[in-house]
Amino acid sequence: MPRFSVIVPAYKVQAYLHECLESVLAQSCPDLEVIAVDDASPDACGAIIEEFATRDVRVRPVRLARNQGPGPARNAGMAEATGDYLLFLDGDDTLTPGALQAITDRLKETGGPDVLVHGHADISWTGEPVIDPAAAARLGERGPAPFRPADRPGLLRLPTAPWNKTYRREFIEREGFSFPPGLYEDTPWTFPVLLAAESIATLDRVCAHHRQRRAKSAPSRRHFDVLEQYDRVFAFLAERPELARWRPVLFRRMADHLATVYARRDRLPRGSRAEFLRLARALCRRHHAPGAPVPLRDRLRHAPVRLGLHRTHRALRRTGALGRTAGKVTVKLGGTLRAALLRLHYRVQLRLPLHRDRAVFSAYGGAGHGCNPGALEEAFRAHAPHIRTAWIAHPGHHHTVPAATRRITPGTAAYWTALARSKYLVDNTGPDHRPVKRRGQIVVRTQSGTPLKHQGLDLLERPAAGAGTDFAALLETVDTWDYVVSANRHSTLVGERVHPGSYRTLEYGQPRNDVFQQATSADVTRLRESLGVPGNAVAILYAPTHRDYRRTQRSPLDLDQVVSRLGPRFVILARAHRRHGGPLDPGATSPRVIDVTGHPSVESLCLASDVLVTDYSSIMFDYAGLDRPIVLHTDDQEAYEAARGTYFDLRAFPPGAIARSEDELIDIFATGHWRGSRSAQLRSAFRTRFCPYDDGRAAERVVRHVVLGEQGLPPVIPPADRHPVPSAASRAGSPLTLPPQPSVPLLLTDSL
Repeated sequence: MPRFSVIVPAYKVQAYLHECLESVLAQSCPDLEVIAVDDASPDACGAIIEEFATRDVRVRPVRLARNQGPGPARNAGMAEATGDYLLFLDGDDTLTPGALQAITDRLKETGGPDVLVHGHADISWTGEPVIDPAAAARLGERGPAPFRPADRPGLLRLPTAPWNKTYRREFIEREGFSFPPGLYEDTPWTFPVLLAAESIATLDRVCAHHRQRRAKSAPSRRHFDVLEQYDRVFAFLAERPELARWRPVLFRRMADHLATVYARRDRLPRGSRAEFLRLARALCRRHHAPGAPVPLRDRLRHAPVRLGLHRTHRALRRTGALGRTAGKVTVKLGGTLRAALLRLHYRVQLRLPLHRDRAVFSAYGGAGHGCNPGALEEAFRAHAPHIRTAWIAHPGHHHTVPAATRRITPGTAAYWTALARSKYLVDNTGPDHRPVKRRGQIVVRTQSGTPLKHQGLDLLERPAAGAGTDFAALLETVDTWDYVVSANRHSTLVGERVHPGSYRTLEYGQPRNDVFQQATSADVTRLRESLGVPGNAVAILYAPTHRDYRRTQRSPLDLDQVVSRLGPRFVILARAHRRHGGPLDPGATSPRVIDVTGHPSVESLCLASDVLVTDYSSIMFDYAGLDRPIVLHTDDQEAYEAARGTYFDLRAFPPGAIARSEDELIDIFATGHWRGSRSAQLRSAFRTRFCPYDDGRAAERVVRHVVLGEQGLPPVIPPADRHPVPSAASRAGSPLTLPPQPSVPLLLTDSL
């Protein structure tokens, strides 16, 4: 008897059925059967199911003689199911990696409840996942588990779909539950199942991806089916007197659902809306259940359905549309007037004298205090205290700005005043609106990292990476630069070629890396504690870069699987690229996978970690200055180089061991190659080439030259004489025992 029976009805989903079935069969929990029901599909669904059944005995095909719809198709699948628990997927949906293992663990933790409610994400036709935050909050509520429906009535407001739950088969068969025919077949299934369950648990994890198809169905009278399905729901309550107290709750849920169907333009055909309201009003009268508190906003929304006010609702909707149009016009006029006033204000400020004691800084177009501009801002205050500093950041990042530094919000009058009248302008990406370069102003541009991937004018030959780049505007911006801060000779040579201009390059080192030489062991301990890293753990900072050729930026590694195979002494600090916009691996559930994407300081994450795993990210050049192990995971090097291009071959000059797959990455850590002598040799050569000036005083050298005009700058400490703060694992004497290493490591390159 398998643990899970996954039932998949298939009808006109031939383009997606492969992915659906593969997502189930590839689960790390193999104790399952897949019951794929061909609902008399006219396309190749039946052949695809047969193909999977031939190659995998866990797939059991069921064929229906005629098309009956998803409800009866699921019933046919349930009749064949033998697993302890039932799961349902539509033929174009998928299970997320590791979902069944996470469900198994949660079922065990909660004693095998009748129903386990888990998270899901809607996948748009572009491939982007969308998670309902309200639904996620209901799943994340704390409390005893399992529980009864009365303990968490908010679960009744979750989507009524069957694919966001796992059901104990014995419970379903004992209660005699089945799906009715119709378009809204999930409604009289979900409510009775939840209310009849003796025990329910939740899993705050996205286990299913529900595809939103691009081709929308036309308005149809089929949506009248929702009325009949709610009759079935209340008929079930009538058969169960002990559930009578749920009538007010379900009545409100019904009114809300009917109002949604009526309000959606893509549901009911023209000319049928008045009839729908009339029938909905009769339905509400039949099942009216006073006693449920309803907020005023919902009462107004439900009123047309409950009272049958079709003409009134139509008039109100037209009035509302006119009001919204008028509001948009007013807002647009107000925005235009504000923009005109700000332009006038900026022109006036440009004619006023410069503040020669002012410096304004920004990073990544209004992000928080950090990166190279952040290090330079601190150096301004330390070595040129007569200069008053200000930081441009959006309000959500103001808390990262030091108290001694003025905070400026982009787009405000203060913003334009600062750009027009500050003598020093320091940034790493440039402001959203290119300001006028005034005589006497000094613009300092810092690079966002040592370049490995192509940038600047080199992107003219890389349409995937350079799409949307205005190269003429880029060169105009370059003409405003006075100084460019460079970390090494490689950065200088590349920068001056791809960003040609009359600026002067200051090859002084990477200011943001000064902290690596200044931090103490106490700082490292404090940072690890703030991130929740155990004292004796080996912390892997995993920070991949952005892929220009990919629509989605999902992690190529299954982080739960990686940390599980590495063993209990490892934790992963997962850091997504700043363009990613979300967690690196949303499906990760292990407590030893810590999402640090939102952490404001990459440098702090480097200090807290013991080893870096990355791909083509410039973070490797910074991390080399810490003299800690680096491992590269480059499973798509050919594709990446074809799309973006690189300035040198990482395989010929790597900072450490190179893995081309997840298995190779695990092997590098399991055998100790990640910190072996060969890795140390590679890292030393890499560090000598790319970190020649990162001795902790790069920012000071910039300030002394640009602001104070000094010629005799602090001498550079040679790499061999530097002593960056050691990692926590190295101070602890290394928790892992290194096995003997082979004379010719297969996963390490031999050429420097």
